[in-house]
Amino acid sequence: SQYSAVDTNPLSVYIMQPIWNKIIKIVPLWIAPNVLTFTGFVMILVNYFLISFYDWDYTASGTSPGLIPTWVWLFSAFTTFCAYALDSIDGKHARRTQSSTPLGELFDHGLDSWATSIFVLSFFSVCSRDNGKTGVSVYTMYIYLSIVLFNFMCSHWEKYNTGVLFLPWGYDISQVVLITAYLLTGAVGVEVWQKPFLFGYYITDALVILLIG
Repeated sequence: SQYSAVDTNPLSVYIMQPIWNKIIKIVPLWIAPNVLTFTGFVMILVNYFLISFYDWDYTASGTSPGLIPTWVWLFSAFTTFCAYALDSIDGKHARRTQSSTPLGELFDHGLDSWATSIFVLSFFSVCSRDNGKTGVSVYTMYIYLSIVLFNFMCSHWEKYNTGVLFLPWGYDISQVVLITAYLLTGAVGVEVWQKPFLFGYYITDALVILLIG
């Protein structure tokens, strides 16, 4: 059956999709769509393992800031954007080359299910788990991770029953938030997240809400 998806997110429709439509034009026709999908996933893995190397226990941004080099945060922003772009254009490229298949869709969404977890796990290095009011406990981290995975599962369960994938608004928003958070951390330092932002709340609180939204 033909793949069917509905995207009503203004951020995606009016800003990101025009960008992807320009990027897709420079992708050679001989590249297989699954190569784009897999390359994006590999970039997510590289980002995760790099952050894990410097922050294997989620404490490097806490009581001892500066343990994660600035270039790591900037590299994380770059890889996250590239993965976001590749995940957004692989389906377009498949239709462009008339090579759309159910197996390709399964491959794409199967890797997405893994990437969903990795995005969250990588992001929590920004928050740290030993950072007082701005820190996030391991228990809380798993709660947030479960929420994200549950939303992902519900979207695809709905697609299984209706034949149409209604793309969550949170995906594009969370990707932009992730990229912005990495860039800001690289430019200013993790200290920016350790100061009250509004009514006693910290920026990390807003970031977490946007990430799981």
